[in-house]
This record gives sequence, C-alpha cells and structure tokens, in this order.
Amino acid sequence: MFKIDNVNYQYKNAEDTYTYNLEAKPGEVVAILGQSGSGKSTLLDIIAGFIEPTSGSITLDGAELLGKPIEKRPITILFQNHNLFEHFTVQKNILLGVNKALKDSSKEVEKVQAILKEVGLDAHEHKLASQLSGGQQQRVALARVLMRREPILLLDEPFSGLDDATRIEMLELVQKITQEHQLHTIMVTHDLDDCERIANHVYKMQNHTLIQA
Repeated sequence: MFKIDNVNYQYKNAEDTYTYNLEAKPGEVVAILGQSGSGKSTLLDIIAGFIEPTSGSITLDGAELLGKPIEKRPITILFQNHNLFEHFTVQKNILLGVNKALKDSSKEVEKVQAILKEVGLDAHEHKLASQLSGGQQQRVALARVLMRREPILLLDEPFSGLDDATRIEMLELVQKITQEHQLHTIMVTHDLDDCERIANHVYKMQNHTLIQA
C-alpha cells in the first residue's frame, strides 16, 4: 500500500497551505484531477523528493519515504516532455535512463528488448528517436521508466500533447502495465475523460485540499 497521510505544504511567503491524503494499492491507477495551479504537480514534487512538506507522512508498505534522498526513493516519473536524446537510438535512450555510461551488456540489452516488446516498439530498437512519431517517443519514455522497475510510477500529464487516439492507446498501455507489474500509479491530469478511462480512484484538488471524488 502506498499512503499519503496528512501531508501539508506551504510555499514561502504564501498564506495558503496545501493538504494531501491519498491511498493506492498495488496494481491501481489513482488519478488527481484539477486545474493548472491547483497544487496537483506540487504533490508529485513532494513524493519524488524535489520539495519537502512541512508535515505529514508518505509510506510504501509502511516504510517512510520522506527524508530519503531523491535517488533512493522507489519512484519513476513520466513528464509531458519526454526528454529523449533525438540523435540517440531508441535502445540508447532507454539504457541512458538507468546507466549514464551507456553500458550495453547482453543482459541489459535483453531487458531493453523485452520492455520494447511490452510497449509495442520492438521493431524500432535501432531507430533514432528523431525518426519516431510523438506517440512512439512517449512509448520510449515509458519504456525507459519501466527499465528501472520501481514500484511507484508518477505521471505528470504526459499524454496531453498527443492526439486523442494516441492518448487513449497510451492510457490503456499504462493501465495494462500497472496491473501486470503491480505498480502504484499516480496520474496528474486536468482531463476527466482520462480519469474515467483508466483510474481505479479519482481525487481532486478543492480549496487547496486533495479530496476523493
């Protein structure tokens, strides 16, 4: 169980305090709905360790995550900006996500190939990222996230720039991967349709407080 318990955050020189409570079981997608500036992405920053809350607790199976260095948190994040290196191949982009030395041992290459098959890109392993469509590039970014095999997956509106058909494909892929790998997936969005399509539970930001919808 992934649990956020009475986490509070206040920006410097601001009067308002953001308050968060949330639970996600393994294999579940939990959506956080709200307009821009409502505090959705602030919660992802707290979970990832980019900022520290003023109070509260964030636990995975009872183990506290707050206070842990960013690199030691069992978390991966998929942003709207996929941050691929367009002059590298798909394989190299994925390897770079877990090893900056770009080591390509047979074991690591086999893992890349398995993950590419999982996201439907096994025929594109040696293509340059610049040769792929926007939806394919997001699949590569998702594959890079999966390469790390962390139990918590954070999605910060990663598919909002895609056309409707591609976005739906990506959402359903995330749902499938979440269930197969028993991930705890937290998806920030402003789109109710995305929530209804794949979320097991939906929370919304209301008056600086996260409440279950």
